[in-house]
Amino acid sequence: MPTHLPDPHSLLTHAMRDVLSRIARARRPPFHTLTAEQARAAYEAGAGVLEIPKPALQRVKDLQIPARDGQLLGARLYAPSAGALPVLLFFHGGGFTVGSIATHDILCRQLSLLAGIAVVSLDYRLAPAHKFPTAANDAWDALQWVAGNAAAQGLDASRIAVGGDSAGGTLAAMCAVLARDAGLPLALQLLIYPGCAAHQDTPSHKTFAQGFVLDEADITWFFSQYVRSAADRDDWRFAPLNAPDVEGVAPAWLGLAECDPLVDEGVMYADKLRMAGVAVDLEIYRGVTHEFIKMGRIIPEARRAHADAAQALRGAFGLD
Repeated sequence: MPTHLPDPHSLLTHAMRDVLSRIARARRPPFHTLTAEQARAAYEAGAGVLEIPKPALQRVKDLQIPARDGQLLGARLYAPSAGALPVLLFFHGGGFTVGSIATHDILCRQLSLLAGIAVVSLDYRLAPAHKFPTAANDAWDALQWVAGNAAAQGLDASRIAVGGDSAGGTLAAMCAVLARDAGLPLALQLLIYPGCAAHQDTPSHKTFAQGFVLDEADITWFFSQYVRSAADRDDWRFAPLNAPDVEGVAPAWLGLAECDPLVDEGVMYADKLRMAGVAVDLEIYRGVTHEFIKMGRIIPEARRAHADAAQALRGAFGLD
């Protein structure tokens, strides 16, 4: 007799199902049916709808960070207090195609406030105008700039972490490997449902392919904007699971969503790090989807993830 697998939607929390119902009722066109510019505008318009209220901070300052080709990249510094605070360099998600400092402003403010640290959020250049490896290069250039200019910005250059969500998590994981190679010590890599695999072939990509916020058709579209050719997908800077060696990289905190196409590759990357002797704290938030961490007004797990991520940063920076 055939076995009947349960409907994966049955895994969702009541609050998460309510969010998905609201999304369905809104009848917004999927990203993959839009131009990149239209997708960017749609993501910006919806980014704050389910967020917690905007936390106030003592210090918020816009910066410009030079990339290797001379382009100045926008960035924003957040700090809850004066003094030489440790700093998290944060890379926003959005499939390398959408997203910005603005779409992740509240998340960065919340991490800064809860952890008692500075956060620098980077506006790396987006596809399709800027193909791979531009975002990767921008991320690494920004990390080197932060390390070299922290003191001038009133930050503690000896306590730096990298982090990001989704595509931003990919960039953070990549920076952790490059930092190890360059002898640049990092306290932590904070990876929120990061993209880690070269191809969308894990079981979770199939199980959660449609109706869980991040659809497979959209993932394919995002990556088609970003990569120049199929070969780019196998480059470890796109797929950290392909990194030949992760021994000696910074300790990692991974926050994954159970009902997310990317959950399996996140677990696989945690396993890869552990096998290399890297300290890993893995949290899988049950019954929620990709993007949940930006839904704190409705999703309790988002607020818990904010607190967990902040605790991991405090621990890594010796603030506890």
